[in-house]
Amino acid sequence: MKKYTFLPAVFLALSLSLSTALPALAAPAESEPFSVDATAAILIDAEEGVVLYEQDADELRYPASITKVMTGLLTVEAIDAGELTMDTQVTLGEDLYTGIGSDGSTQGLQTGEILTVRDLLYCALLPSANEACNALATAVAGDIPSFVVRMNDRAKELGMDGTHFANTHGYHDDDHYTTARDVAVMCRAAMEHPQFREIVSSVSYVVPATNLHGERTLHDTNALVSNNQVQGFLYPYAIGIKTGSTPEAGACLASAAEKDGRTVIAVVLGAKGWRTSETNNFSESRKLLDHGLNDFSKKKILDAIEPMGTVPVTLCAQQDYVTVQPAQGLEVLLPNEVEPADFAREVKLPETLEAPIEKGQKLGTVTLTYDGEEYGTIDLVASTALERSQFLYIKQQVLAFLDQLWVKIVLLALVLLILFFVVRRLIFGGGRRRNYGNSYRGRRR
Repeated sequence: MKKYTFLPAVFLALSLSLSTALPALAAPAESEPFSVDATAAILIDAEEGVVLYEQDADELRYPASITKVMTGLLTVEAIDAGELTMDTQVTLGEDLYTGIGSDGSTQGLQTGEILTVRDLLYCALLPSANEACNALATAVAGDIPSFVVRMNDRAKELGMDGTHFANTHGYHDDDHYTTARDVAVMCRAAMEHPQFREIVSSVSYVVPATNLHGERTLHDTNALVSNNQVQGFLYPYAIGIKTGSTPEAGACLASAAEKDGRTVIAVVLGAKGWRTSETNNFSESRKLLDHGLNDFSKKKILDAIEPMGTVPVTLCAQQDYVTVQPAQGLEVLLPNEVEPADFAREVKLPETLEAPIEKGQKLGTVTLTYDGEEYGTIDLVASTALERSQFLYIKQQVLAFLDQLWVKIVLLALVLLILFFVVRRLIFGGGRRRNYGNSYRGRRR
């Protein structure tokens, strides 16, 4: 399954088919769909979390040493919380090699050896030392099982619903699994921490001599960052993140790249290259990173000062309408061939309004969609203030009062009563005056 998904602030889904248009006179031809040679993959924009490409991203897979991203994340979060510092010294305990087989990746750390948290992070994240993860777990949580609980709790907090951790380092365990989407979420959270970001983007690091070992020089296993182990894949924009390989997981890589102020994160799981010369987790990751950095760009699909229509207004002596505009603009990440003009706009406004109206008052909304999918809904506000006319207001109140049924009945009754008295007076009042006159004249004779 291969699709594009866009999620502009909350995550919004949009599936786009990327194609190229040939000149009008050329014979029509279909371009090959973008794909990745791996069991699962995903590409996201790090700033917004927008999914730019996904391929079986929710399939359960073994993460191998990409697990160490979570171990590093919990460690730097503990540092941010003041629970320890980068310079905190850790004495390595008897549980140092818990859950690590004889073929597991290590740096030969020893029980009783003393290293700083900084040195252990570099050991874990650059050459992928499994035992360094166990040492960090003990330093952060007191013991390894408690730290693993924290790993799973943090995964739930991040919304990594397809993930379960069984150890701190990723050495194979059937009950230790994740998804490409979850890995991307985890990496995005980790890369927000400058200390983590600095470590995973380093080519090498020197661990000073300890009480039990001489100086160690560490090299990053990520061939996009360092060519110490694998040559030919250096990527100029790469800034991390973590490799992972086991027979069960295949060749895996979580990578990140930064260019022109944009950062993208790619995850490749189950690629070829487990202890072979193919190493296509690096080539496929480069392909994804190139795709994210070069084939997408931010475009303004709504301008904050753009008039979006008018609404009739009553009770205002100034004018009988108000102009509305967006409360804010909307800029989203789009494939280069998609233009703002391609978006449909659904404007919702009231049929009429009464003054007074304040400038910036919400009056409606505009929803922007492309290919049937919603990108965002923005409030529409009044562009000017309109005052209420007191004369028109009083007039309206009077007319509204008179328009009430009971008032009409009372008025009608009053009219009928008045008519009754007028008619009665006309009929009976004049006759009595004539009778009085005749009697008077008779008496005078």
